[in-house]
Amino acid sequence: IAAHIRERGDEFATVEEPVALPERIASLSGVDVVVVDCLTLWLSNLLLRDQTEGQILERIEALAVAVESARPHVVLVSNEVGMGVVPESPLGRMFRDMAGRAHQRLNRSAGELYVAVMGAILRLRPGPVAVMDEGAR
Repeated sequence: IAAHIRERGDEFATVEEPVALPERIASLSGVDVVVVDCLTLWLSNLLLRDQTEGQILERIEALAVAVESARPHVVLVSNEVGMGVVPESPLGRMFRDMAGRAHQRLNRSAGELYVAVMGAILRLRPGPVAVMDEGAR
């Protein structure tokens, strides 16, 4: 977190919210943009508090509703964890599955959607798909 604060400089105010993310977003006022970094860290926090799959899905839905109704523009940063090796542990598989469910649900709430791959930013929405890489030739 300290490294992110240094990188972003004084133009950003950092607020740490490990669990009550939907409520925090809903309560924000006086800001134009909110960057949530990182959605998968939030999901990890929920899992490590022994929340059930159903409880986590409810929290994901609450986050989607908060994002949809938020006055500031909300940018969600997340990690794609479903494209690799199947996790060995039940907790790892639950994390992967919940991240996938969160991504699918929040995708429906997003007006814009980007994915970063190997330093290139791909705009998926609004279409058409485009590479947003300044160094591309």
